[in-house]
Amino acid sequence: MSNGRAVPIPAKSQTSTEQTSFLKDFLALIKIGIVNSNMITVFTGLFLAMQLSGLHFLHHIDVLFYTLFGTGLIIAGSAALNNLIDRDIDPVMSRTKQRPTVTGRFKAPAVLALALAFIILGEALLFTASPAAGLWGLAGIFSYVVLYSMWSKRKHVGNTVVGSISGAIPPLIGWAAIEPSLGLGAWALFLIMFIWQPPHFYALAMRRTEEYRAANIPMLPVVKGFSRTKKSMLFWVLLLFPLPFLLSELGVVFIVLATLLNVGWLYLAIKGFKAKDDMKWATKMFVYSLNYMTILFVSIIIFSLFV
Repeated sequence: MSNGRAVPIPAKSQTSTEQTSFLKDFLALIKIGIVNSNMITVFTGLFLAMQLSGLHFLHHIDVLFYTLFGTGLIIAGSAALNNLIDRDIDPVMSRTKQRPTVTGRFKAPAVLALALAFIILGEALLFTASPAAGLWGLAGIFSYVVLYSMWSKRKHVGNTVVGSISGAIPPLIGWAAIEPSLGLGAWALFLIMFIWQPPHFYALAMRRTEEYRAANIPMLPVVKGFSRTKKSMLFWVLLLFPLPFLLSELGVVFIVLATLLNVGWLYLAIKGFKAKDDMKWATKMFVYSLNYMTILFVSIIIFSLFV
């Protein structure tokens, strides 16, 4: 029943930190999307190594646990360090301006402590899986945090290629946990991941060109323009074509499937040279790249069951 007085309506929050939950900010800090996507490639490397070595999956659940959780922790810790390093340029970009390191939800000392704790614990788990897995984990951390985040990202137009090194290491970690010497299959997975990343991230960079320009990040579309970027994307897609043959143990059907995925991406890349709407085309390239990687790595896992 009304008493004649206006009922006060709570004012809308003025900051994003008040609008988002602690959990949401935490997951943004560790870049949970990147962590999850890399878990697929780690597991693929580990599982394929098991299948090719004739090992029983259920007999190595402990190694699976150490490897997956260890890798997840070092990626999360490295991602947090990346957010810490980039907190001066993230406010310029709409994609990153709500990160908790920008909004102030998480202070720098706390982020640094969390990141180092995750990396130390993750490395302990990886070294428990195998010394080789731990060493490859260190290589991944160094390449992402130092070579990419601290060095090439702000200084060199080839930053995306440098960043692709760290993105290609997770399947090596998974493989090394089972077979430290690394076989041809391990390097095939590394090359697939390494070569897949430039066209994937160039598509994203095209969509965010003006933001990268404002942040003074020398991404390829910013420095060389869209035409040069399209040519580079075509080049990297072409490099994918021989790689399925390095995994011939998976059979002819797998090679055909992987080649069809490559043909589809090549067709889309060629269409870009006549695209009337570059942003729409870049979005299609980006979406295709995500589907490409998911389908390819899931198929590797499935076909390895029949090796």
